[in-house]
Amino acid sequence: MTSVAVGDETAMRRIGVTVNGTLQAGEVSVRLTLADFLRQDLKLTGTHLGCEHGVCGACTILLDGRAVRACLLLAVQVDGHSVTTVEGLAPSATVLHPLQEAFCAHHGLQCGFCTPGMLTTLVEFLKDCPDPSAEEVRVAISGNICRCTGYDSIVEATLSAAANMRDGS
Repeated sequence: MTSVAVGDETAMRRIGVTVNGTLQAGEVSVRLTLADFLRQDLKLTGTHLGCEHGVCGACTILLDGRAVRACLLLAVQVDGHSVTTVEGLAPSATVLHPLQEAFCAHHGLQCGFCTPGMLTTLVEFLKDCPDPSAEEVRVAISGNICRCTGYDSIVEATLSAAANMRDGS
C-alpha cells in the first residue's frame, strides 16, 4: 500500500472492483467517491446523486450485497469488493428483476430520480425479509426520499414483488 500525504489531492491508487459481475480495474484518485467512479469512469449513470451527504438515498448501491450510500464511500474503499448498481439488478437485458417489474406495474416511480436507490435498498430488504408487512417496507425505505409518489405505490409494488418472488413467478 502506498502512503499518501495528507492533503495530496493528486494521489492515485490502483483498484480492482467487481461491478455488476464484471471486474473493473484502473487507477483512481484517492479522493474520488464511489458514486463519481460509477457515474463518470464507468458511465453507470443509474446511480443518482441527490444530496451528496448520504441523506436522500438516491445513490444507494449494493456493496457485497448490502445497501450503502455510494456518495459516502471512496472508490479506493471498494477495492477487492463487489458492487451492484441498478443496472445490474435485472438478470438479463430482456428480463427485469421482479422488483423492477412490480415498480412498473404498480406505478412505483414517477420522475424516477429516487428509483435506483429505492430498488437497491429493497433488493437487500427482501432478501432479509421475504414476507414483509406494509409497515416493514415503510421502515426499510425510510432512508430514501421520494418527492413524487407519496410512497404508497412503492410499498404496493414491493409487497407485490415479494409475493411474486416467494411464489417463484
